[in-house]
Amino acid sequence: MKLNLAILLTLFRIAAIPLVVVLFYSPMQHARPVAAILFGIAAVTDILDGWVARRFGQMSKFGEFLDPVADKLMVAIVLVMLVQGDPLWYVDIIAMIIIGREITISALREWMATIGERANVQVTMSGKIKTVLQMFGIGFMVYQNEFLGFDIYGIGFVLLVAAAGMTIWSMAVYLRAAWPFISLDSEP
Repeated sequence: MKLNLAILLTLFRIAAIPLVVVLFYSPMQHARPVAAILFGIAAVTDILDGWVARRFGQMSKFGEFLDPVADKLMVAIVLVMLVQGDPLWYVDIIAMIIIGREITISALREWMATIGERANVQVTMSGKIKTVLQMFGIGFMVYQNEFLGFDIYGIGFVLLVAAAGMTIWSMAVYLRAAWPFISLDSEP
């Protein structure tokens, strides 16, 4: 494995996770806003690593593997923390929808790759919109505190509800694209 800037950005995203966790649970003043800012910086690296890889010819099989792993880890871990921090049933449902979709689509992509049809479940615009809403929503909910009189947690919650809607929509798009291959596979 050759380390390059694209892979280092992805590794930063993974390394940021424990720091976000520690800050999230820290009793220090301003720890949650700092955790949210770190989460936001890590989320931006998701855009940067792909751009760097394409722009500077740093695409690799390892990077293709690691990038979605970093994304899923970051989202799932922070959603679990948000559920623990605000254990209301609707926060739980949103986390279940988002994490359930991530598991389903990851498994679908893996299966489609095994039958040589991975190209039929590539990232779509609905998936990208879902990711943007999700990252802002989660980041704002982690921030938690008011800012300039705005309920940042509430804004984040609304964005996360929108992300859950886009999560369902994008999952339907991926499943519809894969359906011809799923329905043809009637043997175990």
